[in-house]
Amino acid sequence: MLRVNPMRTILSTLGVIMGVAALVAVLALGDGMEDFARRSIEETTSLQAIAVQVQGGRTVDGVFIPDSVVPRVTMDDALAIGRLPGVREMMMMVEGPAIVTRTGVAGTERATNVVGTLASTWRREGMRLQHGRFFTDAEAAAGARVTVINRRLATALAGAGAERSLVGDTLQLQGAPFVVVGVLESELAPGPVAAVPFAAASAAMAPATRARVPQLAAVAARVEDVIPVKAAIERWAATTHPEWRGRMTVRTQETRAKQVEQGILVFKLFMGALTGVSLLVGGIGIMNVLLASVTERMREIGIRKATGARRRDILVQFLAESVAITGAGSALGVVLGLSGALAATAIMRQMSKAQIYAGFSWSTFAVAALSSVVVGLAFGTYPALRAARLSPVEAMQRE
Repeated sequence: MLRVNPMRTILSTLGVIMGVAALVAVLALGDGMEDFARRSIEETTSLQAIAVQVQGGRTVDGVFIPDSVVPRVTMDDALAIGRLPGVREMMMMVEGPAIVTRTGVAGTERATNVVGTLASTWRREGMRLQHGRFFTDAEAAAGARVTVINRRLATALAGAGAERSLVGDTLQLQGAPFVVVGVLESELAPGPVAAVPFAAASAAMAPATRARVPQLAAVAARVEDVIPVKAAIERWAATTHPEWRGRMTVRTQETRAKQVEQGILVFKLFMGALTGVSLLVGGIGIMNVLLASVTERMREIGIRKATGARRRDILVQFLAESVAITGAGSALGVVLGLSGALAATAIMRQMSKAQIYAGFSWSTFAVAALSSVVVGLAFGTYPALRAARLSPVEAMQRE
């Protein structure tokens, strides 16, 4: 019966099309902007980092008192923390001084800081290479005798402009040979630095009077995971290393992480409220066309009820018409919304140079489909009930 007044049906469907299109576009844009914000947070801040420090002593009245026995922190500990739920990657670092010389070249003895680390440090800290490559996860796990040096150390050993010549060369770190595989463009730390795989760090550093305690840092997969990961690390340490009790500190930027998490939630709620208004307008249009349909189809309703149609049959008929309108509008609205989101993000990239893209997920389509059904049922219920409650005599008289 929707074909009896096609123009009114089309106008009603148009309201649903625009409402669903707005919903899909906002969800896609919201997902894209959230992804862009998360990538920006990961690249420019340490909000998702959880620092784990095991102290080798206590501070009393501002004076550090070392313990006679220093807690032992191993790569197995780092790997165990890296396997905890919510942890995306794990970093581990230990530092110490060393004397470095270029093999076979006299007069190149220099002092440097040696950093023993995992390969994930390069990815997390966004280090850039001037020459060569970083050492790999496999080399780090095997304790390979390879090193990546910063530009300051490379200049001190080879001279300005000759840093590339060190790639493939062998350096002696405290007398142990290490092959240079890369030269950093960005400085890893102030002063000369040679980074080596953590498992090979002890051979590259000068002997120490006390054991060096490595620094650990876990990186949460999302901002929302920071607090749960912190709690998981504390539980793991209490179970696995009870001797660390009172010696371990787990630090996060908890306040800032909560602020970012709250900001993302407020953004989602705000965008959802905007789309809710569009769907409300479309739903009102559906209710209007069905109410008009009830008024115009009194005789039909009366005849159907007089020939045995139950109240439920009339109710289902009008609800089906309502869902049909919203279903057709939803399908067209999804296409229009996706096209609008793609166009909007293309304009954003062109104007701001920010690498932002519309985000598409099955949840977006599911929400669009569900919202169309809900709107159809919600705004079609009153006209359907009104039609179903008419008695056959009343319907005939009104016609």
